[in-house]
Amino acid sequence: MGDVHRFSLELMELARPVHTVWMISPSQCRAARGLLDWSQQDLADKAGVGVVTVRQVEAGATEPRRATLTVLKQAFENAGVMFIDENGGGPGVRMTKRGRSRKV
Repeated sequence: MGDVHRFSLELMELARPVHTVWMISPSQCRAARGLLDWSQQDLADKAGVGVVTVRQVEAGATEPRRATLTVLKQAFENAGVMFIDENGGGPGVRMTKRGRSRKV
């Protein structure tokens, strides 16, 4: 019975939607911008997307493409933001040590 149970858990893991790995919540996006003191236009410019795309992601209006979430996340991470996964306390963002040393 142990092998069957382990196999079932492995199947459940494989059945998870791929987008959850890449997901940045609208509130994480807004919070990350706040940490960096970036406008929506600043984020759009740094990520190479349109400002309307940023507005839609932050509003949760549509399910964004994985590529869009990837470039947004990369822009934030390049600026020193770390995304914190849901781990019982809720998802969040914080600055990395590298990001904290940035000049004001």
